Formats: sequence, C-alpha cells, structure tokens
Amino acid sequence: MAGARAAIRYAKAVLSLASDKNTAKAVNNDMKLITKTIAESKDLNDMLQNPVVGSSIKKTILLDIFKDANEITNNLIDTLITNKRLPLLEQVALKYNLLFDELTGTQIAQVTTAIPLTDDLRVKVLAKVKGLTGKDVEIKSTIDESILGGFILRVGDIQYNASIANKLNKLKREFTLN
Repeated sequence: MAGARAAIRYAKAVLSLASDKNTAKAVNNDMKLITKTIAESKDLNDMLQNPVVGSSIKKTILLDIFKDANEITNNLIDTLITNKRLPLLEQVALKYNLLFDELTGTQIAQVTTAIPLTDDLRVKVLAKVKGLTGKDVEIKSTIDESILGGFILRVGDIQYNASIANKLNKLKREFTLN
C-alpha cells in the first residue's frame, strides 16, 4: 500500500514538471514504453526488484534500454535510485499514464475479442465509443478465444458483452429455468 501511495506521488511530481516544460506527452510515451518493457521482460523486472544488484548497474541497464527517453524520465530514474525506490518504476509509469489520460480527457476502452482487431474495426469501435462518451478514447485490445466470437467492450465502469459465449450462456440459463 505504501508503495502505491509513493508511486502516485512520484507520478504526480513528474507530470507536474513535464507539464511545466511542455513535455508531458513525450514523457507519457516514455512511461508507456517503460510499463510495456518491464511487463514483457521477467528478467528486467526481477533485476529491478533484486536488492543484490547494485544501483549503478541498474541505472546503466535502464539508461541503455531507454536511451531515447526524455530528460525528465531519466531524472525520474535517478531520483528513484537515489531514494532507493527503483522497484516502483513500473508502478510510477502506470500511475503517470493514468494521470496523463485524466488530464487530457482521454478514456481507455478495453476491447476483448476472439481474434485480433482489424484496423477497420478498430476505427469503428473508436468512433462508437467517442460518440457514447464524448471523450477521446484509446483502445486496449485483448484476445480471449474463450468468448468464441463477438466482443466485450469496457469503458470506465460500463461493460457491454456481445460475445457468443455470453449469448450461449443466456440460452443455457433459459433452457434450464424452463
């Protein structure tokens, strides 16, 4: 819990600094890359969490991986190292992304499909969700073959389930009740 609060504080401070320097969008892109890279690399995550690996080694590795990162992002890494909070890097990046989306009025729409979304379908979903919410929307796509077909759309606390699996379950419930 304390780690989550600290991550929010670091994220707010970085967003404030980045906004002051008009680099909030560039830093947001860095934070997305950091989040994705750490989530996809178990070795990198383990290295960040390992207290035996020295701070200088961690810093060298991170600056090598994120060599094109913004100066503010590099300063965040330095600050986390100095304060012995580097294991929070992924959480800080996630919180930054959420705060940036909130600041810019961007909403996240989670779309779950049985097969990957085509570009044409992605455009249609974006238009529909923007029409419903009146906000800019970013789509995060997930593939789940267990839904068989159709899609599940989540925007904020609203969920629309148009999956084949859901329709089959409804039919099954109707037959068992009668």
